[in-house]
Formats: sequence, C-alpha cells, structure tokens
Amino acid sequence: MNIFVLMKRTFDTEEKIVINNGKVNEEGAEFIINPYDEYAIEEAIQVRDKVGGEVTVVTVGNEDSEKELRTALAMGCDKAVLINIEDDVEESDQFTTAKVLAEYLKDKEPHLILAGNVAIDGGSGQVGPRVAELLGIPYVTTITKLDIDGDKATIVRDVEGDEEVIEASLPLLVTAQQGLNEPRYPSLPGIMKAKKKPLDEVELDDLDLDEDDVEAKTKTVEIFLPPKKEAGKILQGELTDQVKELVTLLRTEAKVI
Repeated sequence: MNIFVLMKRTFDTEEKIVINNGKVNEEGAEFIINPYDEYAIEEAIQVRDKVGGEVTVVTVGNEDSEKELRTALAMGCDKAVLINIEDDVEESDQFTTAKVLAEYLKDKEPHLILAGNVAIDGGSGQVGPRVAELLGIPYVTTITKLDIDGDKATIVRDVEGDEEVIEASLPLLVTAQQGLNEPRYPSLPGIMKAKKKPLDEVELDDLDLDEDDVEAKTKTVEIFLPPKKEAGKILQGELTDQVKELVTLLRTEAKVI
C-alpha cells in the first residue's frame, strides 16, 4: 500500500512565544511536529505494519523542516519529502500548501493519505480536505478509528461528542483526531536508522508550478497574544457581606446580571 502523511512544522505552543510587528519571532520559538500530525504518522505506520506497503511523510516549507522530517523517519516512516518553497513563494496560505501537495501527489498513486485534523498554529483544518478535493478522492475528517480491508476502509469519526461510522473506498484521505492512537516516541535504533533513510527535496520547478499558480488567497493582517487576565478578587468578611459584594461586582464590573 502506498501511504502518505502530510506533516506540518509548527511552533510549540507550550513554550514562550514572542510576537514582533504582528508576527511570531521564529528566532526564539521552539518548533515541533504538529501534534495532530503525530497521530497521522502513528496511524500510517500501524496500517503499513498490518497490510504492508510504504509510508512517505511530506511537508511544505524550508530546510528548517528537515529536523521534523527526520523525527518522523525515526518514528518509523520509510521516506521523507521536503517541498521547499522558501525561495519561490513570499506569502503562503492553506491554498498554497494544498496546491503544492496535490501537485506532488497527483502522479504518486496514493492509496491512503493521512493528515492532522488541524494545525495548532493556525487551526483552520483546511489543507487535508483541499488536497482531497484537488485530487478528486473522498475524505473523512476528525477520525478516531481506522480499519483497512482490501480497498475498503471503515472509519469512526468524532461528531460533536458522538461518533459516526463511515465506509469508504480507497484511495482515501483522512485527518486524525486525538484519541485515534498513542504516538510512539522515536527510539534510539529508530533515530540511527533515520539517518540512512531517504529524505528528498523538491522545488516548485520540479512540480511545473510557478509562484502565480500557488499565490495565497488570504493574507494574515496581524498575529497577537490574548490580553493578560487581571488578578482575581478575594472577597472577605461575613458570608452575607461577601454575597452582597459579589452581586455588586457582577452587576457593575462583570456586567453579567
């Protein structure tokens, strides 16, 4: 089975993030594999181990993404591909990424494509469905279980606190939700093997695309951190007095009653 994983390099939201001039200061940021993409990587490896085939992890970005690709290889992926658009594209968005990925995948005859449900830095959840639409294949989002039997897939997906069971045929694209599996950590043998696994670099010219073909359809005007919350108030005194003060504060400051 020809399995592909769409991976994104994202900044670690659990580390300190600094905003300068409406943009994230990448020099001081820590970068990781998008956590939802880790579920996709793990599921791809498990499917390969069950039914056979090969797992290729693909990302769109620049040479800085090689670190995350090597991590995916250390987890167990067989191949990695970096589509480097840094020198050709000044501004990109979800359309850009999806267009580039679809152009790369169109002649690769993928049976199964996995991606994260959303990226933690943008949260749009658009890239996976856009790629499927451009390739003309079915897709199912927010999956929490995947079973492959021949050219058929049985999928459980999360729907507003409930579950939905779907049957689909391959080729197919799915996006992984938390709960699909427990992503493995790269082992020392896996890290050593990853150094010898192929990591290919592709540019727009290799895909017969130019900057106009992948021009962003949206523009990020500004990025900003949420305002700091004021310290909470501790009410003191007799309980009846505290209740009166609380009601007054809810009416005059919080304005919720």
